Amino acid sequence: MNLSQYFKNFFNNSQASGIILIFCVLISLLIANSSAAESFQHFLDKEVGTHLFGLEYPVSIWINDGLMAVFFLLVGLEIKRELVEGELSSFKNASLPIFAAVGGMLVPAVIYSIFNTGTEYSNGWGIPMATDIAFSLAIISMLGKKIPNSIKIFLAALAIVDDLGAILVIAIFYTDQIHWTYLLLSFGVTALLFILNFLKVTKTIFYIIPGLFLWYFLHHSGIHATIAGVLLAFSIPTNASNVEISPLEKLEHQLHIPVSFLIMPIFALTNTNITFSSEMVAGVTSTLGLGIIFGLVVGKLVGINLFSLIAIKLKLSSLPQNSNWTQMIGVGLLAGIGFTMSIFIALLSFKGEILIQDEAKFAILIASFIAAVLGFTILSLSSKGNIPEED
Repeated sequence: MNLSQYFKNFFNNSQASGIILIFCVLISLLIANSSAAESFQHFLDKEVGTHLFGLEYPVSIWINDGLMAVFFLLVGLEIKRELVEGELSSFKNASLPIFAAVGGMLVPAVIYSIFNTGTEYSNGWGIPMATDIAFSLAIISMLGKKIPNSIKIFLAALAIVDDLGAILVIAIFYTDQIHWTYLLLSFGVTALLFILNFLKVTKTIFYIIPGLFLWYFLHHSGIHATIAGVLLAFSIPTNASNVEISPLEKLEHQLHIPVSFLIMPIFALTNTNITFSSEMVAGVTSTLGLGIIFGLVVGKLVGINLFSLIAIKLKLSSLPQNSNWTQMIGVGLLAGIGFTMSIFIALLSFKGEILIQDEAKFAILIASFIAAVLGFTILSLSSKGNIPEED
């Protein structure tokens, strides 16, 4: 095998992106707990851009709100393609991620509240509601073809609905002020994008340019700007044919490598820089830590599978194709990887309370690690061929 073919195979390997992501997590943790921690944080806090139109932000904001909008664009494109011609093209399959996501948000919030109602931590009920879509998809991608593609699509759809729910929670309960003018402009640009789709405009550039304005308006409205990627994705034209390559499929193909091997590793490298302290460890056994850990690990698992079971028993939904309940349990656990979105909500929940924020971060890290290991293990075991499949 020549060198060019080796690199081609590497970049087409879904497991490779997951391995690189985990490597970046470890590097980030090492940096955060070394003498380079202060310099690295200074770099992330450094403002870049231009004062013109208010586009000067810290490096961390450009990564989390800018680059990750591109990640959400790719995931949104994959979901839309599956809705039109794939695993989610039937109502029963498409509805299951929605029911699962609702359960995966409500049950963790209830569990956290049971631990913390009436305490100084009560405002953090939104922390275990979130799923980190980037990390959960990276972990499941490491399984390659060991699990059916329908399970990966289900997790992606579930995580998007979950993230949209988390964004709404942030906007309603944790945002100090929504700038309605910018929000209305966002609605206007979104309408324009779907009008272009209706008029059968196929040139991608005519969607990308309004998409940039959509990101700008959403970011200034006070709502998490990454939703712009999903809205843009759903406006890109596609078709139900496997013969003709649509604008959506072309863009999806173009984004795969830069998202998997550049954007996601950068995201991991800059968002895992958690500096450990003794106070963090003490917080794990507090009601805050227990609420977060049980909420993310147990709450997500129970909520997703309970609401999925109810929807299936009521014949409103059906299991993803060629999947089984053991794999659904694995997905429920992977959805407990709250990580960056949970940390973001923790920072909003306890503004100015640095010690509480640190305790929450450590509990989120522990819960996400447990969820990732258990979810990966169960999904790996489910692929051994000794577990019967259900329709």
